[in-house]
Amino acid sequence: MSCDSRNPTIQEYCDFRLRNIPYGSDVKPQSCYDRPVDDAGNARLVLEWGDWLVIGVYFVIVLGAGLGISLVGKKKASSSAATDFLLAGRSMWFLPVAFSLYSSNIGSSSFIGLAGSGAAAGIAVGVFEWNAMICLLMLGWLFVPVYLASGIKTMPEFLQRRFPGERIQLYLAVLSLFIYIFTKISADLFSGSLFISLAIPSLNLYVAIIILLAITAAYSVAGGLKAVIYVEALQTVIMVIGSVIMAVYAFNEIGSENESAWDSLWAKYNCSIPSDYLSPLETQNGDACGAVRDDFDHVLRAPDADLPWPGAIFGLTVIATWYWCTDQVLVQRCLAAKNLSHVKLGCVIAGLIKVTPVFLMVFPGMISRILFTDEGISY
Repeated sequence: MSCDSRNPTIQEYCDFRLRNIPYGSDVKPQSCYDRPVDDAGNARLVLEWGDWLVIGVYFVIVLGAGLGISLVGKKKASSSAATDFLLAGRSMWFLPVAFSLYSSNIGSSSFIGLAGSGAAAGIAVGVFEWNAMICLLMLGWLFVPVYLASGIKTMPEFLQRRFPGERIQLYLAVLSLFIYIFTKISADLFSGSLFISLAIPSLNLYVAIIILLAITAAYSVAGGLKAVIYVEALQTVIMVIGSVIMAVYAFNEIGSENESAWDSLWAKYNCSIPSDYLSPLETQNGDACGAVRDDFDHVLRAPDADLPWPGAIFGLTVIATWYWCTDQVLVQRCLAAKNLSHVKLGCVIAGLIKVTPVFLMVFPGMISRILFTDEGISY
């Protein structure tokens, strides 16, 4: 049967998943979603020449843009060397600042984590993204004015001026490096190399990590923060456009002639029970294995849930304020802006873009569970 046949309706899909009633002859069969597998039975990608071309052009553009900006920046350098390298000469306008703030937070780990959480548990993970909008406004209106008034270049330097003495400055610098290396950089490197190794199955995971480090180090060391900000702005454009295309294709795969893709998302996800489902009576701890949560469509969940609404509103805001308003990487982007007006506008735009991950990452993750119900979900 051709895979151009229509998608199953909500009723057909739920009958198939819950009551084992086969699709009609004119409905797109499950074989349309079958993928090549390796010797271990794991799904693998098969790249055509066009895929290789896109990957190659992407790396050339990123590396070329970073090195090109580095060379141009050195010729136009007008401020001190430290200011040029650490704060891009305080010359950035609001759009690169906004895009860089977004890209500094969203990356391959977010695509994997948000989509995976959406597939496993629904939309509640989106509260982390929407909460950031408030913190970004606090960053632009409350914190950055203080940082600018103090004339600092780094957050450890701010503590040194606030609490005279070098010990607190050294402590924060060492602690920040430790936290970043063992929590963020390591996770981003792993997820980024995982993306690359999945796209290029013959590439070793550790070789992919070395490639990522080499490309990033090349333009970061040569061009400083200015090169980093412009490359991150480029990455943001690529990520948003790519995720929009992915989301459109995903929604198109679950809609049917008389039912919108939006309605199909909620109804079909609620029926996406895997074939190896175990009821509470069949598990040792009394919890169902493979079930769809009753509150999968709740952003704010009950106080006794895994992501309770008091914690999502109050507890998360405290942690997010620390991250968004005092983190060296994020604050540094704001300090590189031309003036406070560019900082504020950049924070507003970054906050608006933070609305999108729920629609462009979490929802496609939920759709992946609908399309590949019996694959890749761990409970």
